[in-house]
Formats: sequence, C-alpha cells, structure tokens
Amino acid sequence: MKLLKSFATAIAAVAMLAGTVIAGGHSERYVMITHGEGKDPFWPVVQKGGEDAARAIGAEFEYIYNPSADMADMASSIQAAAATQPSGMVISLPDPDALGPAIKAAVAAGIPVVTMNSGLESSASLGALMHVGQPERLAGQKAGERAKSEGASNALCMIQEAYNTALVDRCEGYGEAVPIKSVDTTSDPATITTRATAALQANPGIDAVLSVGPHVCAGVAKAMDDLGVSVHHSCFDLTTGVMDLINADKVSFTIDQQQRLQGYMPVIVLHLYNNAAGLLPGANIPSGPGFVDKSNASSVSALAGIDR
Repeated sequence: MKLLKSFATAIAAVAMLAGTVIAGGHSERYVMITHGEGKDPFWPVVQKGGEDAARAIGAEFEYIYNPSADMADMASSIQAAAATQPSGMVISLPDPDALGPAIKAAVAAGIPVVTMNSGLESSASLGALMHVGQPERLAGQKAGERAKSEGASNALCMIQEAYNTALVDRCEGYGEAVPIKSVDTTSDPATITTRATAALQANPGIDAVLSVGPHVCAGVAKAMDDLGVSVHHSCFDLTTGVMDLINADKVSFTIDQQQRLQGYMPVIVLHLYNNAAGLLPGANIPSGPGFVDKSNASSVSALAGIDR
C-alpha cells in the first residue's frame, strides 16, 4: 500500500515526541472499547496495536469489546469504564446516536477521549479530542471507482454489521460509481456463506461483489466457489486468507485501513496530551485507504492479521 510521505513523517514525529515524554516516568491507564464481536479477525490487530503502544510508554491497558454487538451494552461498557476514571479512553463509534450520550458523559467527567475506526463525522461533536481511522465513504468511493474501471456495473455489498454507519458508508461510497444493493450477512462465518449463497442465487444479473470485512470476504469467496460463480470481487481489510484469495485471482483487491495504527496512535496521542500540556495533532489521523492487490499482497501477507 502506498502511503503519503508526509503522513509517514508525521507518524515518526509523534512517536519521537512520545519517546521524549516517556522519560518523565508517568503512571497511566488507558481503556479501549470497541464494537467487535470477537469473530472478526480485524480487531485482534487493533488490540495488539493498543497493547504495544501502552507497553512503549509504560502504561496500563485494558481492552473491552462487546460480543453481543448490542449498542446499549456497549454504551454501558463505556459508562462502567469511565466510572473507573482512566487516564483516557479510546472508543470505536459505529452508532453515534446510541453511544454519544455515554461518550459525552465521559468527557464531561474530565476523561480525554479519542475515537477510532468508525464515527469520524460525529467524533468532534461528542467532545472527543480527535479521530484515528480512514474516511469510510472515501474508501468506498475509491473501491467503486476501481471496480468500475475493472468492469463492474451491477454489484452486491455484503455487510456484516448493518447498524455500523462506517460500513454503510463503504457501500454507499462504492455505489456512487457502481449501482449496489446491500445484503446483511451478520458476522457469523457460517451465516455469511449461507446468506451470500442465497443473495448470489437471487441476483443472477450482478457482475460484482463488495465484501466490507475480511471474514465476509472469505465467506463470500466460498459461496462463489460452491456455486461456480465468477464475478468481480473486492474486499476490505487484510488477513492471510484474503491475501491468498488475491494471489489466487479470486479477489481483485482489498482496501487496507491499517488497523494497527487505529489501535496504536490513540494511546500515543492521549499520552502526549496528558503529559505535554495538551500536545495534540492539528487534525484527525487518516489511517487509510490504500489498495492491496496482486502487485503487493505477498509483501504484506506475513503481517496480515498481526500488524496489518
């Protein structure tokens, strides 16, 4: 994936500043709360990023996810974590309406919050310091433009979390270039394949599929194999399985949002904010989008699902 040199330089500068502040020997505790259901291979990389950042600055780190995928449960988790008065909180924001009151309450209690992954457009209005993640609609637009250039003209969007505004943005962004119809697959691997199979059978006129998660990508690819269907297939995020599908010419490309940065950078940002008189980047940090295709899949495959 090609990264802007200026962005890479900015990341290096933030890391250097963090290293300088570490010398103060401050004791901190950061809590990360995400909406991942535990079945999506995306989130362990985010968690590892947060853990690595906390280790680098000598802070305690707690990771909480909501296996129910219920936004009321996630809001309760935010409230419970805020009550422990951590040094800062990192929160994914798939449903601003459901999670907004809990985040506002944490900020009102004096806890600095950085949102990550989803919810870019609502982050500032809820009082978060900043957001780390890719602009999701833009990512969808880029995927759709490329798919159209590769022959896509009528697509299905396989979405595992229909409540997640970020995933909806991906589908809608893609739809600006290629007409698209969304299919709710859920996050369960078995259900993904079953629902993808049914959708492919019910829509014989489609010539493209967008899978907005790596486990969805794998399940849809299996459905295609089972049915003997061959249409343009593009995906989001990285796993070794997705890399294998790209190298086998079963997936054209995947969008890399660099989820390790989404876990790592918020902890560093909060550390600097707490220990350097409110030091803060002047803008949100975009972690993507970038393309991974057959030209570069092999170079990142060893780290897919670990640090990429």
